[in-house]
Amino acid sequence: MEREPVVQVGLVVAAVAVSAIGPKSYGTWLLEVAPILIALPILLLTHRRFPLTRLTRWLIVGHACVLALGGHYTYAEVPVGFRVRDLLDLQRNPYDRFAHVVQGFVPAIIVRELLLRRTPLRAGRWLFALVTFTCLGVSAAYELVEWAGAVIGGSSAEDFLGTQGDVWDSQWDMFLALLGALGAQLALGRVHDRQVSRMPMTKLSVP
Repeated sequence: MEREPVVQVGLVVAAVAVSAIGPKSYGTWLLEVAPILIALPILLLTHRRFPLTRLTRWLIVGHACVLALGGHYTYAEVPVGFRVRDLLDLQRNPYDRFAHVVQGFVPAIIVRELLLRRTPLRAGRWLFALVTFTCLGVSAAYELVEWAGAVIGGSSAEDFLGTQGDVWDSQWDMFLALLGALGAQLALGRVHDRQVSRMPMTKLSVP
């Protein structure tokens, strides 16, 4: 494995390990870092056969750090969020809102890469639309997971939900993920195209 991917894996492992030291709740921590614990082994197993672009790998590292930090403190109590709340005179800790923008931003580039390299799709309107809809679907699925957690855990699931008393929290979460997905494609699409063009293509055949 090349040096940079090793560094990236090391950063993710370190972030998860540090976040596991005295979190507010180990149950909430496990739920929040579960995507990392699932995704990291998959990425390691497929790295040689299907290496991701440098941009995508670094975005995944950043997303993992966001999840790890939220898992340690819970999204409603991340200290930097309180500082932003006080600075901007907000009514709630905005870290949860930020994390849901990231939830759309990073998966958009991952999905975009998979579609460009594994299907006949090319950059354009159809790709833009399919990436956006996929990210919305992922966000909606995550909200269903949170709903299931609330049903099973009752009031004890409040830390995982992070609603902070907002009855429209689920709608805000999906809207922010949508903004993240749109923003990622508009801001990084051309850079991503250049990196994808240098990667090995494994297109699926069309019947």
